[in-house]
Amino acid sequence: MTTLTPPGSTQQPGTGVGGRITRLAADRITYWQNGYLRDQPAAVAALARLRRGAGRDAAALPDLWGLIDTSPLHAADGHARPLRETELVRAEDAVYTALTLWALHQQSRGSRMHRTHTAGLPGGLGAAVRRLMPAGDIDEAVRKRLVRAGTAADLTALAQRLRDIVTLLRGADIPLDYGLLAGQLYAWQWPDGPAAVRRAWGRSFHTLPRTTPAADDTSPIAKDDKDAS
Repeated sequence: MTTLTPPGSTQQPGTGVGGRITRLAADRITYWQNGYLRDQPAAVAALARLRRGAGRDAAALPDLWGLIDTSPLHAADGHARPLRETELVRAEDAVYTALTLWALHQQSRGSRMHRTHTAGLPGGLGAAVRRLMPAGDIDEAVRKRLVRAGTAADLTALAQRLRDIVTLLRGADIPLDYGLLAGQLYAWQWPDGPAAVRRAWGRSFHTLPRTTPAADDTSPIAKDDKDAS
């Protein structure tokens, strides 16, 4: 039997289908994140709606699909071809999962919980989990959460386990690159995808930052719990 493999799934972010997903998720989140930190009512309301979907199947809350605009995935962009149906479904599910987890992460936080990965300051899931641990030490209980996420049987189970990790990151004000995560969630859904993503998380976990977060990673606006629903 011939398996359908995702073109670009093993390429660097910014290329192929995975790159389109990464950019779309990052663009959507950046827009809402900026509005939320400025206390704009529409962004605060959108965040409240989105986080209800964190850890849940994309089909469980169909009203969110009117909020998450995935139209760029439905059209050819420049030299990019239109996505096949299987690619499109998995791409939309990946974007949905990343955006809803970010909304949970950003809730009542006054700094940017989505931050773009850089070589000097890694923003991958493994690197974020490592920052939960004391410097120079490994917290086995926390590490096992990452390992458990890596053994999820499907995207819904993975989203549920990531929700637990995101809750810890939120409590510690540790950001994550949700565009990168969206691309990885897409790759996860393909044959051999989970193994490739686990390797990426493992490398990220062992990559120590070379710089500190820039001053503009934070906002002077302190959020309260008025949007804690």
